[in-house]
Amino acid sequence: MDHYFTNTNVKSNLKDFSIRILDRDFIFYTDNGVFSKRGLDFGSRLLIETVAKHNLSGDILEVGCGYGIIGIILSLVFDAKVDMIDVNNRAIHLTEMNIKKNKSLANVFYSDCYSNVNKKYDYIVTNPPIRAGKKKVYEILFEAKEHLKKSGVLYFVMRKEQGALSTIKDMSEVAHLEVLEKSKGYLIVKCIFSWLIARIVLII
Repeated sequence: MDHYFTNTNVKSNLKDFSIRILDRDFIFYTDNGVFSKRGLDFGSRLLIETVAKHNLSGDILEVGCGYGIIGIILSLVFDAKVDMIDVNNRAIHLTEMNIKKNKSLANVFYSDCYSNVNKKYDYIVTNPPIRAGKKKVYEILFEAKEHLKKSGVLYFVMRKEQGALSTIKDMSEVAHLEVLEKSKGYLIVKCIFSWLIARIVLII
């Protein structure tokens, strides 16, 4: 079975949709075989709106970008350098189209998790592909440390019913975590990796 986190053979059906978020209007192309093809999903919207409250001054990496909606919006909101990666070639092609459509200076390239990432970032942002399985999700979250500067921050979104609380518990062994926002079962988590003592801050 083809999934949005693999290279799909599903027949193309290119469409576009418009959204308004953070008092701005955007148009995005989407297609079969990518995550949330009908429009901006609630978890990604909550992640964007929450992260936008913070001043992300520096280089940003979005892992598992789909058609680029999170990274492109953040690049324009913060006027920031944003790299986006995905394992799905159709998603990468759509992201390239959406970068041009929204006049963003963001960049996208193929990478299976961090396999082609060769620099360190100030921030990593992700709505991880839960259907890819726990091993892949943990690879994205735990290995973020190796691609963040020592002062870097990981932001991610996850639903309680899809393992958010157990993920937070497991990550608390290597990082400081804070739940910044919660709504409709979704948690927005800020993660700062610790080289010394790890602790956890929960606001649930």
